[in-house]
Amino acid sequence: MSAADQLTQHGHDVIVLEGRDRVGGRIHTTTIAGVDVDAGATWVAPDHAAMHALIERLGGQTVPQFHTGKGIISFNGRRKPESLTALAPWVALDIARVMNKLQKIVDTLPMAEPWNHPKAAEYDAISLGEWLTSQRALKGTRKFIGMVSMVHWGAPVGDLSLLHALRYIKTLGGLEHMLAVEGGDQQDRILGTTHSLVTRFAETLGDRIIVDAPVRRITTDGDSVTIEAGNETVHARRVIVTASPAHRAAIEYTPALPDHHYGLARSWRLGALSKAFVAYDRPFWRDEGLSGEAVSDDDAVFLTFDVSPSPEGPGILMVFCDARGFDAYDQEDRSRRVIRHLMHLYGNRASRIIGYEDFSWGNDNFAPGGPNPAVAPKAWTTFGPYLREPVGLVHWAGTETADQFSGTMNGAILSGQRAATEVDNLLTGR
Repeated sequence: MSAADQLTQHGHDVIVLEGRDRVGGRIHTTTIAGVDVDAGATWVAPDHAAMHALIERLGGQTVPQFHTGKGIISFNGRRKPESLTALAPWVALDIARVMNKLQKIVDTLPMAEPWNHPKAAEYDAISLGEWLTSQRALKGTRKFIGMVSMVHWGAPVGDLSLLHALRYIKTLGGLEHMLAVEGGDQQDRILGTTHSLVTRFAETLGDRIIVDAPVRRITTDGDSVTIEAGNETVHARRVIVTASPAHRAAIEYTPALPDHHYGLARSWRLGALSKAFVAYDRPFWRDEGLSGEAVSDDDAVFLTFDVSPSPEGPGILMVFCDARGFDAYDQEDRSRRVIRHLMHLYGNRASRIIGYEDFSWGNDNFAPGGPNPAVAPKAWTTFGPYLREPVGLVHWAGTETADQFSGTMNGAILSGQRAATEVDNLLTGR
């Protein structure tokens, strides 16, 4: 939509073909206890200038992520308040040591074209988990970094290229910014959910957007391209594909894409991440001076946040769930596993729920996968240069292709604007 918006402003005729029956993709709303909540992309950081510009343009507002009080950390079944300060001192020191080493490498990496870094092949040859082993990271440190890996990439550290992790951290502005609430990546949410904003954005494009139109075939013939999508056939001068790299190859291209683009699609697989929401009559944890933030090594629940609409209630916990210990169960079992662990974190009052909802992105029937690609070792140096390289009249966008804020909504906007500029320059001869 950002690409279409910019091209429309430059005087081009644009059609947006959306495969789902709604706009938004990995931005999605569900409702619990009468409150709309973000089942997908949620947060806006202070430096997400493109998102803030869109929010202001559409008359939206942000609300701060609740962050007052003590957090909870639970490793090996031992629950303690005050988050990282509750760790054994040597574990906290080791986490700081390892994160400092990681950040020092991040600082040397270029924002664009990371495969050109002098040590790119070395960093891409091993997983983040192997690097942690080489640094003699303590077990507690590995668990903490493992939690970070699950929430950002939807995959364990052993599945992830070190270079991919470094590049992602770089685009977000560093580890401290990436993990922080106040002043960081999790600072604000959009009032009325992110999808309410996206819907208003779609309204500005009007009937240029066609939903229920999954693109099946893109055919290039000379200086024109034909897109077949559901019952729609569109003839255009250029096409911008914004599907994630993992889903690009689900489209049939004539002529076929160069081989390395199919290799890219195979290598840029999305992780898997699920969210649950549990509602109570009021946010009772605040009575005990707790923020609702918790980090855990449970095999289903590993992170919680308080997304209650007000102190009076309802109280709503947003729960990040490890797909490996969550997605295979039916909803009754999923809810039982979540509530059992919330009782461990927040006491018996956590059993008195008034609502439960969840969404398993790994089980999505249209475009399954978590928030970001879990790119395996050696894939970046092999296929990275083709991430956004146009193929004839076909251009690529999507948050994964952004050099800044990759994996965020802000990155998605920037990628659309970048692709629109590419197309506009080619069509106008600039």
